[in-house]
Amino acid sequence: MPAQPNRAKPGPPAEPSFDASHPLIVFDGVCVLCSGFVRMVVRLDRQGRFRFATAQSPFGEALFRKHGLRTDSYETNLVLIDGVAFTKLESFVAVMSALGWPWRAAKALLLLPRPLRDWLYRRIAGNRYALFGRKDSCDIPSVELRGLLIG
Repeated sequence: MPAQPNRAKPGPPAEPSFDASHPLIVFDGVCVLCSGFVRMVVRLDRQGRFRFATAQSPFGEALFRKHGLRTDSYETNLVLIDGVAFTKLESFVAVMSALGWPWRAAKALLLLPRPLRDWLYRRIAGNRYALFGRKDSCDIPSVELRGLLIG
């Protein structure tokens, strides 16, 4: 009887690597609202610290899986700042806080009770395509954004 070839057991998916010294926003690339948020952050980030990835990219999907987020429906974005992961409304607040004043005032949203914050976020996220639109594919990024995209 011929010997069976050694087969490696599939392990956990490789952890995506990136320069964690830069805050990272992983966003729904076909969502008009999400893409508009990214363009706004690029304009406001005078120091050019933020990096971006679409959730639909292999890199973005790997990060979503790593943080226990669905990859078949992008109901939230994922923000990684100083090794800490933020989702839902907290991700928006984390980004605005990292941009400094006056944007840091968005922290006031954290005064709302978590159930109310989550309810508000779900209402917007669940209806974002109907309210703001959806593209058939991710935009071709501007030259400015192209240099900040990873994955």
